Amino acid sequence: MCLIDGNNSGAIFALLGFSDYPELKVPLFLVFLAIYSITVVGNIGMILIIKMNPKLHTPMYFFLSHLSFVDFCYSSIVAPKMLINLFVIDRTISFLGCLVQFFFFCTFVVTESFLLGVMAYDRFVAICNPLLYTVAMSQRLCAMLVLGSYAWGLVCSLILTCSALNLSFRGFNMINHFFCEFSSLLSLSCSDTFVSQLLLFNFATFNEVSTLLIILLSYVLIVATIVKMNSASGRRKAFSTCASHLTAITIFHGTILFLYCVPNSKNSRHTVKVASVFYTVVIPMLNPLIYSLRNKDVKDTVRKILDTKVFSS
Repeated sequence: MCLIDGNNSGAIFALLGFSDYPELKVPLFLVFLAIYSITVVGNIGMILIIKMNPKLHTPMYFFLSHLSFVDFCYSSIVAPKMLINLFVIDRTISFLGCLVQFFFFCTFVVTESFLLGVMAYDRFVAICNPLLYTVAMSQRLCAMLVLGSYAWGLVCSLILTCSALNLSFRGFNMINHFFCEFSSLLSLSCSDTFVSQLLLFNFATFNEVSTLLIILLSYVLIVATIVKMNSASGRRKAFSTCASHLTAITIFHGTILFLYCVPNSKNSRHTVKVASVFYTVVIPMLNPLIYSLRNKDVKDTVRKILDTKVFSS
């Protein structure tokens, strides 16, 4: 029987990861390393491209640069440790280390969720009120929207982490995941986890519902405006502008809803791991590709940089 007190300094955790598939460790390592490398190059590259090209110093690209930064951060919190644990025998992590990993991961994931909502509002203003766009989306408002996204991510993460600090753990604890995911941590606690589970469900549901409402409302108004346009080329341009953002929203929110917004989920641990890989490792790689491949200004900037290097060589 587990004795409960507030001291978890003696608790040891180990991340099981994908160790139950030893025959796949080399292929998984190569695939995850390739994905993480593309993520780092893609997101840092996107930030540098936006900074280098004055044409990209607009609200849309300002938000996109922060999305790239957030993608790089939360992928880097998970991927390196996951890659190392594919080969090492000692996969232990301290209680404090586990909470620190979760704290930063949760902060950036929640921030990304609200940044996608902010970007939907930006597209609404750009398409529905183009003449007032520069006035409506002032530098001050853009900075406040981004700061608010980071602040709310920090608040959510801090509250959930503090709730985990009040739980008790004893001895050796095997986390059946490749990172310190909150619900996996709760399943190992000796104490009552009702409050922590309730907080997780409420925060996840509130964040998803609020951001999806902003996104849906923005795009309903956008579609209504596009349908009223007389020019076919104008409609195509407007739809093209929104396509990248809609793709990123569908992938990110679809995965989060699948994982966190279904109480008492019946998903198997294998399914949860696969879905978690998708939004922790794959999505941060896809976002810069989605935005760069569908964006003429970004492609033109990359082409100019490559042409300059070839010419100088």
